[in-house]
Amino acid sequence: MDLRVGKKFRLGKKIGSGSFGDIYHGTNLISGEEVAIKLESIDSKHPQLEYESRVYKYLSGGVGIPFMRWYGREGDYNAMVIDLLGPSLEDLFNYCYRQFSLKTVIMLAIQMISRVQYIHGRSFIHRDIKPDNFLLGNGRRASTVHIIDFGLSKKYRDFNTHNHIPYRENKNLTGTARYASLNTHLGIEQSRRDDLESLGYVLIYFAKGSLPWQGLKADTKRQKYDRIMQKKMEITMDALCTGLPVEFVQYMQYCRNLTFDDRPDYIYLERLFKDLAVKLEYHNDHLFDWTLLRYTKTMLEQQQQQQGEVAVKQKKDESFSKKVREVTLAKFSNHFHYCDNTIKYHPTPEEIKGLTSDNIAVDGGNISKEQQQILANNTNNTPANYGNANVPIANNNNAGGDIWL
Repeated sequence: MDLRVGKKFRLGKKIGSGSFGDIYHGTNLISGEEVAIKLESIDSKHPQLEYESRVYKYLSGGVGIPFMRWYGREGDYNAMVIDLLGPSLEDLFNYCYRQFSLKTVIMLAIQMISRVQYIHGRSFIHRDIKPDNFLLGNGRRASTVHIIDFGLSKKYRDFNTHNHIPYRENKNLTGTARYASLNTHLGIEQSRRDDLESLGYVLIYFAKGSLPWQGLKADTKRQKYDRIMQKKMEITMDALCTGLPVEFVQYMQYCRNLTFDDRPDYIYLERLFKDLAVKLEYHNDHLFDWTLLRYTKTMLEQQQQQQGEVAVKQKKDESFSKKVREVTLAKFSNHFHYCDNTIKYHPTPEEIKGLTSDNIAVDGGNISKEQQQILANNTNNTPANYGNANVPIANNNNAGGDIWL
């Protein structure tokens, strides 16, 4: 059946879910352009899509903000049509063996802080900062991080007077517990500081591979939330960021010290990571971990095909993904500096630059055998909506050469 939305968009297959609806692939019947279509039942107990569409419209024009093309009712559903984007950072985190290099984390941090700053500058807070809500673009925007899912967002100040919302307590937890700020757990009304604290947890998660409160056991959701809150209260920022450069501690301490209606110094927070990149001799060249892994995978596939090996057999080969990672780490050793979770201090830039492929484990990190088995084929399973174009790299032995994305 040819299902249409807004008379000019064809509804395709389901590609994901948001906080208050399902997301489908769509096609503009006039231009052929691919889009994303978010549907919400009109019988929903807590309809949010109309509100979210208004937020998208208000935020339109910002870098990394998807364009909202149409909103309306279609049969038994409310429908919103927006830009089709690429994979989420959570998808890419899995693709990269559930740990990003420091260079990739730093490049992401600079973009993600900028996205949050823009939203705050337009008088909204997001309230659900997590890896799933940051997506890459497509085509020329493939290196641009986009922020999505504004169903839980809230206006924190008056558009005209800029008067801040009042401080309140006894609020229910809104967002995702893993990345929620401590004050959100404590029932305090969220403000700008909470988005930034949540972003800090996301960056630490990317750099270390996990957060200390993951996997906590509890009988009920309420008890689990309480255990997560207790862990966040007990752990010091130094302990949370062991193995990471001190800039991560400085970021978290700054966010924790903000008062309810403080205007954060976004430039300072960006500068922390920009200065760290300079110390580590990184360039903001948009050469992310997944870019290099995909390049290596393409090269190895071509080599195997030239040698007469069957592609299907190669994709089933359990050692192939490990080989892709080993070759990538060796070829681009100046790029892949990882957090060392075994050390209990904050390494200097010189120590970090010594963490090359010669002393990086490639067995999937500190995860269970079951998780390692699941991750074994990640390099063969490219995330959904990830472009298949080749990535030419001209005579490069490190990440500093002429690279075209």
